[in-house]
Amino acid sequence: MDKLGLNLGYFLFQVFNFTILVILLYAWAYKPIVKALETRKKKIAQSLDDARVASEARAHAESEAATIISEAQAKAAHIVNEATGRAEKAVLEVKAEADNQISKEKELALAEAYQERDRILGEVRGQIAALAIAGAQKLIGEALDEKRQRALIDEFFSGVKAGRVTVLEDAALAGTGAEVTSALPLTEQEQFVVRGDVLKRLSPQAEIKFRVDPAILGGLVIRAGGKVLDASIAGQLAGLRQNLG
Repeated sequence: MDKLGLNLGYFLFQVFNFTILVILLYAWAYKPIVKALETRKKKIAQSLDDARVASEARAHAESEAATIISEAQAKAAHIVNEATGRAEKAVLEVKAEADNQISKEKELALAEAYQERDRILGEVRGQIAALAIAGAQKLIGEALDEKRQRALIDEFFSGVKAGRVTVLEDAALAGTGAEVTSALPLTEQEQFVVRGDVLKRLSPQAEIKFRVDPAILGGLVIRAGGKVLDASIAGQLAGLRQNLG
């Protein structure tokens, strides 16, 4: 060591001092720095993990929000469709009810008009009979049997002669009902005779309807089971014109 120019004692002292310095640096500087770096590393890792969890939570929340919004929109659309359907149904029901009410009112008004017409025609029938008798008497210049004249006029309008419906003689009818049309309203007695004569050819449960149509002029038109018995004056005139033509 002397040949190298080194003092052994001094060298050992320096080695000892360096060792002490290394130990002190390790204990007071290196370990805290390493510990701090390790702690920071853990914090960074934790922060990254928290960021990942937060990102996943946000993505999950956004997905749930989108699902909730989609379901809410679908439910809202369903509610709107149901409400629209109910509104349209209500409108149709109101319209149908209004149309039905209007139809009923029209039918009622028409029925009342027919009743009034039949009442007036019933009154006119008596006047026609009186005028016909008076005209016939004036034409021949002598008094006629008024009772006989009225019977002829009643037969003209009712189609009933000697208690029988002339158009039904030798006629066969079928069906569950019949419609009897006269030029003027039939009296209750005439309706009774006509109904009884028609029911003899149908069934006792058959429905008989009476209607008035001044256009047939006189006589009766009976419709039953698709068959038409026309003994009206208008029908006879039409047949006469056809024959002459």
